[in-house]
Amino acid sequence: MSYLLRVQLPDRPGSLGALAVALGSVGADILSLDVVERGSGFAVDDLVVDVEAGSLPDTLITAAEKLPDVHVDSIRPYSGMLDTHRELELIDHVATAHSNRLQVLVDGASRVLRVGWSTVMEIGPHGAFRVVGSPGAPETHAGDAPWMPLKKATMLDGDADWVPQVWREMDTTLAAAPIGNTGRVLLLGRPGGPEFRPSEVARLGYLAGIVATVLG
Repeated sequence: MSYLLRVQLPDRPGSLGALAVALGSVGADILSLDVVERGSGFAVDDLVVDVEAGSLPDTLITAAEKLPDVHVDSIRPYSGMLDTHRELELIDHVATAHSNRLQVLVDGASRVLRVGWSTVMEIGPHGAFRVVGSPGAPETHAGDAPWMPLKKATMLDGDADWVPQVWREMDTTLAAAPIGNTGRVLLLGRPGGPEFRPSEVARLGYLAGIVATVLG
């Protein structure tokens, strides 16, 4: 069984080693790691760890947070390894796809940016509608999107009135970016969190902007 942990820890030599030892003490092996963000004296890392079947995720949180100044932002089941900074590979896949390029985009964005789902939205005569969605995208669509059109990548308020109730019940964090000047946006949903970090929103903006150029 594998889990994806998002951990905030001191950005100093030895911190990651101490975390690895702490997780190892409860039978967890770190399979892969990605630095999400670095700030003044801290780092936010995503780690995929493997544990024996039946192990409780709470033991991982307890082991990690026994260390000074270490906090687990989130933990969720995860399959596979981290696709670390694969935006360029995704852009290439979109560029070389013979059809359904937007579908290639949303499928890949969910994996690359590590979210539960992604969709491309557009505004029509009857309000906002979904153009394409990744596997796992909710059946309930947002019928209104007062934040569109969008000028830049941004985090969205997951408790706003326009957010479908089922999304709110799943505590879905949201971020979106314009796909060039097409009026379309790439919307990401992360049920259960964690919140999007500023670096993740920036990556989303770069990805959507370059893809817009590729799509012409």
